[in-house]
Amino acid sequence: MATKKLGSRLETEIERCRSECQWEKIPELVKQLSAKLIANDDMAELLLGECKLEQHLKENPIKQGTSSPGPRAKLTEVRKHLTAALDRGNLKPEFLQEASLIMAKLNYVESDYKEAQAIYSRVALDEMQLVAVPVYRLRMIAEAYATKGLCLENLTALSPANSLHGDREQEIITCYEKCGDIALLYLQEMERAMNVGLQNRSPKPGPTSQEQELGFFLETGLQRAHVLCFKNGNLTKGVGRFREILRAVETRTTQNLRMTIARQLAEILLRGMCEQSYWSPLEDPPQQSPLDDPLHQGLSAKNYALSRRPKVYTGENVFCPQENTEEALLLLLISESMANRDAVLSRIPEHKHDRIISLQSASIVYDLLTIALGRRGQYEMLSECLERAMKFAFEEFHLWYQFALSLMAAGKSARAVKVLKECIRLKPEEPTIPLLAAKLCIGPLHWLEEGQRFAQMVVESGDRSSEFKAKGYLALGLAYSLQATDASLRGIQENLQKKALGAFQRAHSLSPTDHLAAFYLALQLAISRQIPEALGYVRQALQLQGDDSNSLHLLALLLSAQKHYHDALNIIDMALSEYPENFILLFTKVKLESICRGPDDALLSCKNMLQIWKSCYNLTNPSDSGRGSSLLDRAFADRRQLNNITLPDFSDPDTGNPPDAYFHGFYSLFSVCSVHATSIAASRVEQALSEVASSLQSSAPKQGPLHPWMTLAQIWLHAAEVYLGIGKPAEATACIQEAANLFPMSHNVLFMRGQVAELRGNVDEAKRWYEEALSISPTHVKSMQRLGLILHQLGRYSLAEKILRDAVQVNSTAHEVWNSLGEVLQAQGNDDAAAECFLTALELEASSPIVPFTIIPRVL
Repeated sequence: MATKKLGSRLETEIERCRSECQWEKIPELVKQLSAKLIANDDMAELLLGECKLEQHLKENPIKQGTSSPGPRAKLTEVRKHLTAALDRGNLKPEFLQEASLIMAKLNYVESDYKEAQAIYSRVALDEMQLVAVPVYRLRMIAEAYATKGLCLENLTALSPANSLHGDREQEIITCYEKCGDIALLYLQEMERAMNVGLQNRSPKPGPTSQEQELGFFLETGLQRAHVLCFKNGNLTKGVGRFREILRAVETRTTQNLRMTIARQLAEILLRGMCEQSYWSPLEDPPQQSPLDDPLHQGLSAKNYALSRRPKVYTGENVFCPQENTEEALLLLLISESMANRDAVLSRIPEHKHDRIISLQSASIVYDLLTIALGRRGQYEMLSECLERAMKFAFEEFHLWYQFALSLMAAGKSARAVKVLKECIRLKPEEPTIPLLAAKLCIGPLHWLEEGQRFAQMVVESGDRSSEFKAKGYLALGLAYSLQATDASLRGIQENLQKKALGAFQRAHSLSPTDHLAAFYLALQLAISRQIPEALGYVRQALQLQGDDSNSLHLLALLLSAQKHYHDALNIIDMALSEYPENFILLFTKVKLESICRGPDDALLSCKNMLQIWKSCYNLTNPSDSGRGSSLLDRAFADRRQLNNITLPDFSDPDTGNPPDAYFHGFYSLFSVCSVHATSIAASRVEQALSEVASSLQSSAPKQGPLHPWMTLAQIWLHAAEVYLGIGKPAEATACIQEAANLFPMSHNVLFMRGQVAELRGNVDEAKRWYEEALSISPTHVKSMQRLGLILHQLGRYSLAEKILRDAVQVNSTAHEVWNSLGEVLQAQGNDDAAAECFLTALELEASSPIVPFTIIPRVL
């Protein structure tokens, strides 16, 4: 009785060791089995043969397409053990089957594929039971199917006559599919058994169970089926096989494999499948698909059955992707989570190889995420994903650079510059990185000194980046030009303008075929009021890039500076035929039409701009309660009697105040300067004041980004300016009110209110509006000029002179300011200085464009 119990315990322990592949324990257990139990010599031969074969494969692993290396002496011993067990025939039928399967595996290792195949035919592999069998036998059956598939592949390769048979190909794929399914079942049962064992075992110190390994045969079975499907042109079946493996309940052993398969499937979905050929994971695959080779159509369905299948994830309200990018993104996010969880971060030499593999795996996932999210424009989400990748990114340029680009695309410019600095440290010889940093600093950030330093890096780089030096000088010129615009002292402005001109000339000489170099050289000459020279270079730019909107705009402004307004308007119309939704061109058109064609056409253009705005931006104007869009419509009802039309003031009937405002102030395109450092500070003040006004009046914020609402406000202010030009303050007030509904504390809105007050003869009210505008934007030149004139009318000559001289310092090319300063000086009896101011005003007015040259964007 004691002997029977002992035997039962030994058999259970042997089963456990075979299931967990703990082959080093088998010889000792076999000794105990032979010593205590009678007639177990054949079983001992079986166990020793299996044990020695598995240890040989562990020491000399097989690689795909090659036989097992290493000494053959141990394999000879394996054959002796197995032959002894099979020849005597004393084993139970199931153990005889096991011995045959091990013998077939041995034949494969020894490259005797025909004999292995013959053994599998004799043992009736397809009839072996999967129900109520020990766990280790599931592994043996799975490995047998993998080995059979490998044998068939090798025999097919050795016999070209069979290589064209589709039935043989399908049989090989079926073997691998069966191996994969049974392998997943084995791993699930193995993990369940280990979990039960850990729960039942009393806690005591000692090593835990070792991590299960797949091994060559199981891994081949799980990965080879879909490879052959793709190789044969059957993409539908390959994708279906991927999904079957991924839907199986996960085990610790399959985690790395699942990450690899999820990544591979995501890559196929992104690169090899369109939305029209996609089918949901819960649907049956199509019988015919444009993805498949026509010779393999109709082979997508599964053509075998198993008595047991691996468990799959099920449940209510399970998420199921509905299109290819959605499924790819889901797979990649799962892969990213697994890559982050299993990241090897240790820098010690022993972990170098694992760390490199971990980094490569994660980099592939993040590159695919970049493709998937970039297609959808989800750069915010992409930057968050790449931020999580920073744990891998120590001294890794690729991840840092991807992170910087994602931040740029997401509009996080300040942070992008910091990341680009790290990229420059990692690759100081790469000129594109400081160029990108300069682009951000000169553009959205307006960090001009920082942008100048980055541009200087490119200019001072070695010969290897000589092709980028032209771009470096271009960036340097833009930094100097914008700094000149921001400078408050005339001497500093002139010095910076000379530097900008020199940099643009150098860029043009290095790259004479670059239209941007010729264009910015022309723009800088225009800002310096060298009109004939600017015309020559802008024509060069248009010869190089005839449809460039900024070059056409500059040409129109140069013609308007020469007082050729009709020619300028023709150029604008031609540019708008190519760029009908370019609002900067449309604003200039309104100005030119007011002079060339009269206010009727100018107002018609304003109405057209409103229609374009509505078609471009799918937004709801909170101030548009069914009346705003009709404001100009009423002006167009009878164009021939425009001066007789009266429009009421559309202020809030209850409070007299405008509705809500949410975003901060904007930069008016008819301001004297495009972007000042002080304008940025002013916009922050406007933002704070507008938010306060919003909180007092309404709680409904406007939708979307700031730019559309800025454009809408500019349209209304341009319409108001046209009405002011024809002496209609009521209509102008209505338009200003529409702009004020969007930005109640904008200095441009306050300035236009002052203009209306002046037209109505309310000097004190106008003075108050101009002072409020200057309290928000102290460098708004038009407000300074109008306030100076009002102070002159009030007899406060000294203060008027002070304000006008400050305005000249801000913008020395504003001829209206020089003229007003001359009037103030003349009233004070300073005739010589007044005459000089009048002459300067006349000289500047002769080269003054319809709108300032600086409204043209200066970006890299």
